Amino acid sequence: MPETITINNLDEATAKWIDREAKRSGTNMEAVALNLMRKGIECERDHVALPFYEDLDSLAGTWSEEQAIEFMNAINHFNQVDEKLWQ
Repeated sequence: MPETITINNLDEATAKWIDREAKRSGTNMEAVALNLMRKGIECERDHVALPFYEDLDSLAGTWSEEQAIEFMNAINHFNQVDEKLWQ
C-alpha cells in the first residue's frame, strides 16, 4: 500500500540539488527523493548486515610462508641487545 509523506524543513541546497537531478534525469523531484531514500535504506541495511571486528585482519593482509620468513629475517636484528647501550 503506497504511502504519501511530506518532508518539512528541507534546506535550500538539498532542494536545489534534487531539482537539478530531476531535470538532469528527466524525472520529477519525488522520483529523485524516493530513489535517494531507497539507496539510503539499502546502504543502511548493508552496513547493519556487516559483522563488526575489532582486529586488524583487514589491514594485515595475507602473507605466504616465504613472505613471513623474509619479514621475520628482516626484523630479527631488533631482538638483539646492544650491550654498549646498557652500560
